[in-house]
Amino acid sequence: MNIILSRRRLLSSLAAGLGGISASGWFPLFAQQQLAEAKKNSRHVILLWMSGGPSQTDTWDLKPGHPNGGEFKEIQTASPGLRFSEHLPKLAAMSDKMAVLRGLTTREGDHGRGTYLMRTGYSPMGPVRYPSIGSSLANQLGAPEFGLPGCVSVGAFRAFNEDAFGAGFLGPKLQPLIVGASDMPGAMTTGGDGFPQLRVQGMNRPESITDARMDKRLTMWKNLQSGFLATHQAGAPKAHNMIYEGAVRLMNSEDAQAFDLSKEPTELREAYGKNVFGQGCLMARRLIERGVSFVEVSLGTSSGGAGWDTHSDNFNAVKSLSLDLDNGWATLMKDLSDRGLLESTTILWMGEFGRTPQINGNAGRDHFPAAWSAVLAGAGIAGGQAYGRTSDDGMAVEDGQMSAEDLLATLCKAVGVDEKTTQINDNGRPIRITEGAAAKAVLA
Repeated sequence: MNIILSRRRLLSSLAAGLGGISASGWFPLFAQQQLAEAKKNSRHVILLWMSGGPSQTDTWDLKPGHPNGGEFKEIQTASPGLRFSEHLPKLAAMSDKMAVLRGLTTREGDHGRGTYLMRTGYSPMGPVRYPSIGSSLANQLGAPEFGLPGCVSVGAFRAFNEDAFGAGFLGPKLQPLIVGASDMPGAMTTGGDGFPQLRVQGMNRPESITDARMDKRLTMWKNLQSGFLATHQAGAPKAHNMIYEGAVRLMNSEDAQAFDLSKEPTELREAYGKNVFGQGCLMARRLIERGVSFVEVSLGTSSGGAGWDTHSDNFNAVKSLSLDLDNGWATLMKDLSDRGLLESTTILWMGEFGRTPQINGNAGRDHFPAAWSAVLAGAGIAGGQAYGRTSDDGMAVEDGQMSAEDLLATLCKAVGVDEKTTQINDNGRPIRITEGAAAKAVLA
């Protein structure tokens, strides 16, 4: 069975073949059960985006005994021979679900260019606006049946390269919904309960606007739009109309409750962590439950610091970030597993590049795309392994080299999408999702 198309075919068959009996007593229950099963069988992706460029030497590829090793110790994980940083103990206990990719070699050491490359699979050049991997996979995996979008980005820091977070030539229909954007460094507002307030800007209707008044406004808007679009079917007017209609559907959808984290037990929210990343991971689970194909959660600048861009004071910063990462990600995997969702959800952890194995004069590490790490976990991944190897000093990849394109191809393959799939750009040209080749040893 083609899992990717199962929901679309289901909805088509229900509408075409059973429309005449939709008012019967059993049909609504039948349809609800079938839709629930379709959601369960569909594939999902969660991207954990580490803005600023995380240090591989202080997380997944430590170099104990070498001057480049730094302050942190390594600990044994649940998988023989696989070791993580001492500051990732909860993830170490779940290493059987994770494959650490230690052989990444990429070509961009600038934040903006590196962000674009890792998130789209293409370097920023020429007139083509490539879609982010989130938009591409949402396009291939399909969107939820009702109000929610196919791609959601939580806590996004887009200041390095805003285009890297967009749908590019795929258009506004696949533009990610941004929740709790942190485009400028600074701490995010917290509520009275101490949890960060992650909200979709403008989704909640002002209390002064009654239902009747809202209906009148929508009727007026539809009348104006119908006349205008009759002679303006392409370009910006059509895109604006599509975005507006999507916003209205989301406001009126019961699935919009996915963004209301107050409905979760306080104990569980605290386990995820009282920070943007932890609460973002919880939101990701709630969105995956409701059929969203691609959710990303950022860990970086929302706490008010420089995130993973640790040119100075690297070890204190990475220790703090690792605490948030360990709590949020480990709780997410356990929560997904307990609900039977991890078997259909693939997780990718990465940033725009790694950091220098050498420690600079400010106790920091600088940009380093030559040899660094990413992690894949969950569905479709052969966990409990490190794929690739770097030299003793961490300066070069000695085995299992992977490019940005290879990493995204491996992700595609893990979720059942052919990495050679093409998408049509604005000029009618077919463009592959990624030009890379999947690492078969990483796939389950």
